[in-house]
Amino acid sequence: MFKKIVLGSLIAGGCGVALMGTSAYSYLKTGVSSLRQGIKDQIPVEVEIKRARDMISNLKPEIAQNLHVIAREEVEVGRLSKEVTHKTQFLTKARQDILRLKDDIADKPTKLVYAGRQYSEAQVRDDLHQRFKQFQTQEATVSKLEKILAAREKNLDAARRKLDEMLAAKRQLEIEVENLQARLTMVQVAETSSGLCLSDNRLSQTRGLLDEIASRIEVAERLVDSEGVFQGAIPLDDAAPADIVDQVSDYFGAGRAEIESLVSK
Repeated sequence: MFKKIVLGSLIAGGCGVALMGTSAYSYLKTGVSSLRQGIKDQIPVEVEIKRARDMISNLKPEIAQNLHVIAREEVEVGRLSKEVTHKTQFLTKARQDILRLKDDIADKPTKLVYAGRQYSEAQVRDDLHQRFKQFQTQEATVSKLEKILAAREKNLDAARRKLDEMLAAKRQLEIEVENLQARLTMVQVAETSSGLCLSDNRLSQTRGLLDEIASRIEVAERLVDSEGVFQGAIPLDDAAPADIVDQVSDYFGAGRAEIESLVSK
């Protein structure tokens, strides 16, 4: 039935657009919006609260995914930090060796001995040249790695803060849902205690049944009371005689001397 209503509304809206032009679109849009709002208003609050709980529960996979991303980035940042530390230590040793060779050939000696082997000044000078070029390359590499490490550490900190905010927001949403549930429960309790229940509510139906039973019992009681006086076919009390007036006149009338003497006095 609902599908038919929506389909009819869309057909009518399409005809309106064809007949009225672009101005009909605003009417159609307003009508659809009102229809949606009307349908939404008919959804029970309990269902909406359940829907909110489901939406909060659906945040868990996203949070878990973010945790996985952060954990993986922590591993990568840790590996990069170790690499930078190792290369920095290598550069420190290389710099010391370069300075040592420089000092050794400063006085232009004829021969130099390292680790029990003898080298000429030219050999040492060539070795110093190669070491210095490698040092410069390694130093530039370490500088870039340090910048990359700093950037990734900054991004990692931002990701951690974002995750903390998501967790805090999720907890806040859970608290708000529980508060809404408590408020709804209080409203339902108030409606029940004040009798403001819907006509199809079981409590209301039970109350109506009890009222109907009470009415029927009251009618039965009144019928019993009205039938409690026994009315027989034969009258047991004497009716007033038809000549009661004459009897009174005779009793108090002039025909009796004792009555007249009492009256004359």
